[in-house]
Amino acid sequence: MRADGKRLKNTDPMYTIAPHIMSKRMDSMNMTTIDIPYEPMKEYINKKRKENIHISHMALILAAYVRTMAEFPELNRFIVNKRIYARNEIAVGMVVLQSLESHEGTMSKMYFEITDTVFDINNKINSYVNENRESPENNGTEKIMKILLSVPGLVNVGVVAFKILDKFGLLPKAIIDMSPFHMSLGITNLASIRTNHIYHHCYEFGTTSIFMAMGNLREIPKRKGDEITLVKTMPIGVTMDERICSGSYFASAFRVMKKYLANPELLESPPEKIVQDPGK
Repeated sequence: MRADGKRLKNTDPMYTIAPHIMSKRMDSMNMTTIDIPYEPMKEYINKKRKENIHISHMALILAAYVRTMAEFPELNRFIVNKRIYARNEIAVGMVVLQSLESHEGTMSKMYFEITDTVFDINNKINSYVNENRESPENNGTEKIMKILLSVPGLVNVGVVAFKILDKFGLLPKAIIDMSPFHMSLGITNLASIRTNHIYHHCYEFGTTSIFMAMGNLREIPKRKGDEITLVKTMPIGVTMDERICSGSYFASAFRVMKKYLANPELLESPPEKIVQDPGK
């Protein structure tokens, strides 16, 4: 029994066999772009600002994703040592730049509850960013890196040991909590540094099954009857470990996520229904 998840034994045989065929995460990465219509998000953010509530684009994206996980729990699965697990927490990793002018950043994790509203998530993001900018020395990831680099050769021994312990489910929860490689979702907002979206790799070490990269706004053509109009969108590059669920499952989940972002008011209250992972 891993500290961060429960092994699933009642999954479709395809997903039991898949990790044996594609033993590495790099073998099983699929990539897609989700174009999120920008106007509904902009209107919602402006509306809340008039109420003196400052909601970020990141908060909307993560709130929609967490709400989607309530309906599509297989998004929170991961593969280790050819075994499939259901994660028992929602951990999201994000790099925080030390300042708007700095190119140096630090990365750790935020933890969400499946019942969180957009307001809960916005507050948690703000706290996370402030803590990492004001007191980066308290960041668990920074602490463990400093320890590994404090003695010559320790980083080689330590990383090998962590990989072995992780492979057999013996990595302590304290290390998992400090690790930026053990998370439900990795996310980065490249638009904040005026860069286009990318397809970020999912790390081979750890348990990250999905990574999202938000990029510069762009216009895409959309047909309305006999006319073609340009719609301003926020593109998100998504990289997925296809061993955790089917392509059609991912597609359905992302359609639901877009539905919430088209009407963000739906994220102001907790989910009406929470679906349990069928493999448990």
